[in-house]
Amino acid sequence: MELEGRLTMSAEQDFQQVGAELADLGVRISRMMGNPSLKDQAGKVFASLQRDGAMVFRLVRDTPEHAAALQLAGASLFDPSGRGREMKDWVVVPHSAAEKWTDLAEIALSRPR
Repeated sequence: MELEGRLTMSAEQDFQQVGAELADLGVRISRMMGNPSLKDQAGKVFASLQRDGAMVFRLVRDTPEHAAALQLAGASLFDPSGRGREMKDWVVVPHSAAEKWTDLAEIALSRPR
């Protein structure tokens, strides 16, 4: 997608596009804990859109892709409680890096769960 189009798309639209791009791989859009989520063929969540417009991906700690995702501006480990209890396999990637979301979702989908 061109940059100009990306700037006008909402996080929800970008999330929906990621889901559509991965549909041929058996990915479906669902909801988990009130948030739109991507599930694999077995029904396991591997990515989710957060209320702040960021997307969280299960990339598995100690992998090059996990480390690279954490280097993106604004990225962090996922702390769903907000109390310093990070889920170390999951990385939050802000909407400002939405051009990376499909690639990260494909990586997350390929990780064993």
